[in-house]
Amino acid sequence: MENNNTSKHHYFYAVGLSYKKADAEIRGKFSLDAAAKTRLLEQAKNEGIESLIVTSTCNRTEIYGYAEHPFQLIKLICENSQGSVESFQKVGFVYKNQEAISHLFRVGTGLDSQILGDFEIIAQIRNSFSQSKSLGLANAFMERLVNAVIQASKKIKTDTEISSGATSVSFAAVRYIINNVQDIGNKNILLFGTGKIGRNTCENLVKHTKNEHITLINRTKEKAEKLAGKLNLIVRDYSELHLELQKADVVVVATGAQNPTIDKAILNLKKPMLILDLSIPKNVHEDVEEIEGVTLIHMDYLSQLTDETLENRKKHIPAAEAIIEEIKEEFITWTKGRKFAPTINALKAKLNAIKTSELDFQSKKISNFNEEQAEIISNRIIQKITTHFANHLKDDDTMVDESIEWIEKVFKIGVTTK
Repeated sequence: MENNNTSKHHYFYAVGLSYKKADAEIRGKFSLDAAAKTRLLEQAKNEGIESLIVTSTCNRTEIYGYAEHPFQLIKLICENSQGSVESFQKVGFVYKNQEAISHLFRVGTGLDSQILGDFEIIAQIRNSFSQSKSLGLANAFMERLVNAVIQASKKIKTDTEISSGATSVSFAAVRYIINNVQDIGNKNILLFGTGKIGRNTCENLVKHTKNEHITLINRTKEKAEKLAGKLNLIVRDYSELHLELQKADVVVVATGAQNPTIDKAILNLKKPMLILDLSIPKNVHEDVEEIEGVTLIHMDYLSQLTDETLENRKKHIPAAEAIIEEIKEEFITWTKGRKFAPTINALKAKLNAIKTSELDFQSKKISNFNEEQAEIISNRIIQKITTHFANHLKDDDTMVDESIEWIEKVFKIGVTTK
């Protein structure tokens, strides 16, 4: 699928890495925070890339866009993260044209999520597109594609039960705590980080443990206070983190820091502690496990936990895939029409020019020539001819590029691509 808005040698690619082949440590190296995403987009624009969007979550870092070669996009990821090209070659993927489109549909509809049916990624795709568009990096193809993926996501969410039941990393974390910590209602729980995962985990903790000893710490205290106000919890300053760690029986870390914020040195323990690290990159150094009684659980382990909810969700995969195919087919039909429309319009203009010349000739040659009737008949013939060509180009078995080239050659028409 070539891009009508660039040269004929630009193709649509999806490049990146995800939980499927890259563990949390590798994903952490390739993660892009807000500033890195902005730098990446600005670099892409300076390098002449006309359309792309970038997503980076705890489970994946991916770019979707037009390029002459996928390495242009891989280079953008590596130069704006701590990842290397060598590492990418081991765990990354490259999809082109139809495969790239199909991949974006599966990601945006939760079928490619680490937890099946998790629709949180679609919000990031939408926001990423908005950012790209504001920088002039989203062409008509990209806008139509993202809207189609959003449409599929909404339809799957409302028409199937693939997202039914409570299952997420935050819920899995709480379930793990309940199953592995005795008398959880009376334990001291410390939640460090109140971003989206932190908030969800906190709400699940309150709901499922009935614990009244939950303390919140966040670098920006106001965010923690806002959440604590809703749930009637305790808030401490970030400067008190080391003190609160000594009191805690369970610690949940969900910060957005690029380097570990908790390690062996900060802990001074004489009792067991369970630490759950829900951050990408990892925010708890593995050396904490050297302390007797400390158990460290990372989100990748929690994501592997399956239960009846996930098994039930799998039953709805065929229905979700059918919805994707229907909406994707509409999009592909649109792209085909967009591709050959300039040729059909040029053909119609060529035939109209022939018609005008011929009617002018006949009106001078034939007495009582009915030019009005001839005009009507000629227009109907031209419409039928161009419709036949358009239907041919829409056919799934048609080799569109070759057919367009043939039409332009036979009718001697030139189409200028913009």
